[in-house]
Amino acid sequence: MRLMCLILVAFTLSACETVQGAGQDISNAGDAISGESREVQSQF
Repeated sequence: MRLMCLILVAFTLSACETVQGAGQDISNAGDAISGESREVQSQF
């Protein structure tokens, strides 16, 4: 039973880090798109 709990905790923690990393990647992509959009708008 103890081993199963440890495995469950390990999977939960690794999933949280994966989701957090994906969120950071999406946020960085959004920042890049916003920056490019501002640059294009300032040209007009």
